[in-house]
Amino acid sequence: MTLSHSMLAIEISSPGGPDVLVPTSVPVPVPGHGQIIIRVAYAGVNRPDALQRAGAYAPPPSASPLPGLECSGTVVEIGPGVTRWRIGDQVCALLPGGGYAEYVATPEAHALPIPKGMSLRDAACLPETCFTVWSNVVMRGGLKGGERFLVHGGTSGIGTTAIQIAKALGARVFATAGSEEKCQVCRDLGAEAAFNYHSADFVAEMKAVGGANLILDMVGGPYIERNLKALADDGRLVQIAFLQGAKVTLNLAEVMTRRLVVTGSTLRPQSDLAKARIAQAVEANVWPMIERGALKVVMDSEHALHDAPAAHWRLESGGHVGKIVLKVNP
Repeated sequence: MTLSHSMLAIEISSPGGPDVLVPTSVPVPVPGHGQIIIRVAYAGVNRPDALQRAGAYAPPPSASPLPGLECSGTVVEIGPGVTRWRIGDQVCALLPGGGYAEYVATPEAHALPIPKGMSLRDAACLPETCFTVWSNVVMRGGLKGGERFLVHGGTSGIGTTAIQIAKALGARVFATAGSEEKCQVCRDLGAEAAFNYHSADFVAEMKAVGGANLILDMVGGPYIERNLKALADDGRLVQIAFLQGAKVTLNLAEVMTRRLVVTGSTLRPQSDLAKARIAQAVEANVWPMIERGALKVVMDSEHALHDAPAAHWRLESGGHVGKIVLKVNP
């Protein structure tokens, strides 16, 4: 098909709150070697988008300055060297940026087929969360069936995905959340127990069951020391974000004497090859979970592309449960 020269997109006019997200007209991207152009149906809204908007998470030098790290849609153009995809294929994809737009470019190896029976809207919610959870919980954290797994923020997009993947792997799953209603959501998704962090001490709760073998945390700050106390001997803490700060004072003697592992990663700065390897692992392991009904998308809300500020207000309100999407070209 012949693409227009310009497209509607949402840009960050200056660092700040959600209101700095404004509609603009920008050139349609041109595919480079090994890249595809996707006509975006839906774009996922994620915490890194809000950090980028606030000026705290700069995109890699080669990435689009537009926010948006995942989408679903239709392949409309292919670059040199592309072998897997054809024009007209429907895909969901991890993006280097640029998802808040009518068209976006991404490496072909970062796109995956839409899982059988899943809508384009739900599929837009998969890449960022599934890549993050699988690479950190399984590839980095080494979670195995029978282990005790604790995830903080259990009703976030990451949390709802992590609970279900860990449960599908046969782990005993525990979660924290900010209200009894949210804790019930975690239990409904497969958590053995969920703790309201306003009224319960997750350290004591986890010690009562023998300690966590693996913790997935995006809070940071004072949670880091508490996480170490909540781990069983030989336990692993995987850090993926720092909502309450990255700098803390720790007594590392506990890490040494109890043989704890502290690790973590962030997805966006990794190489295209590393992301391609994660994509292969996700397709091989997570897609079958989706297709047999062991993993579903928990959808919080849908917003039109031009209502991106409202989507960010919703994300940062703390009231959302599951994923938030922008409707672009459904």
